[in-house]
Amino acid sequence: MTKDERIRFLIDILLEEMPRFRAEAEKMPDTPEAQRRLLRGLMNVRPPMPLRKDFLADQDILLQEEAEARGIVEIETLPTVSEHPRIVLWQGDITRLAVDAIVNAANSALLGCFVPGHHCIDNVIHSAAGLQLREACAAIMRKQGHDEPTGSAKITPGFNLPARYVLHTVGPIIAPDGKGQYAPTEKDAALLASCYRSCLTLTEKEGLKSVAFCCISTGEFHYPKRAAAEIAIRTVRDWIGKTGSAIKVVFNVFQDEDAVIYRALLGI
Repeated sequence: MTKDERIRFLIDILLEEMPRFRAEAEKMPDTPEAQRRLLRGLMNVRPPMPLRKDFLADQDILLQEEAEARGIVEIETLPTVSEHPRIVLWQGDITRLAVDAIVNAANSALLGCFVPGHHCIDNVIHSAAGLQLREACAAIMRKQGHDEPTGSAKITPGFNLPARYVLHTVGPIIAPDGKGQYAPTEKDAALLASCYRSCLTLTEKEGLKSVAFCCISTGEFHYPKRAAAEIAIRTVRDWIGKTGSAIKVVFNVFQDEDAVIYRALLGI
């Protein structure tokens, strides 16, 4: 089966499960790029429910081939910050990192982003990991019986990601003030720091040796980038200092603006 045939096979299964999207799907151009976007969109909107074995088999082949094509980045190849031998700064797509765990900035439902093709980190990670990730998160939430609290963390397998695990944490949401400015409160700052500590503690508890943090809360949740980076770096440094942990921590940035901020704060 070719890649294009595999994509169409997966689309057909999803449309059998969700026939309400069939008319819209038929409007998509019959090009490889458009059909791949359609597949991602259908995966994004699919609610948690049992997964067909034939779907999973071909989905996994597709996603693993795409991961190889993007290029897998081994953490051993990344230089540490000179003054902080347990810390790495790396700019790029977090779904390329072969680390023990990557951190997902989740929402309180913990099920991923349901907006088709959205570019938030939650959607990107779920799209690259496969539909098993949403089902694993749903199982956690069914057992928990309530929304995920801000500042805590949960762990799932990474499935088709190069990372072995995903840590899901819900950061604070910053509402605009009367002037349209986003000004975090002391409580917001404490909750954001809690996200980092919770992920680090869970990483240590699970016996993992490396974790890659995205820029938690700075996207759709509007935490100011520099203030968030200051909290991230300070919290990680303090936690490593207090615990003596040997965990290697990657600060993963994607946008140039974030890279400039982290380089300045880390003295690179």
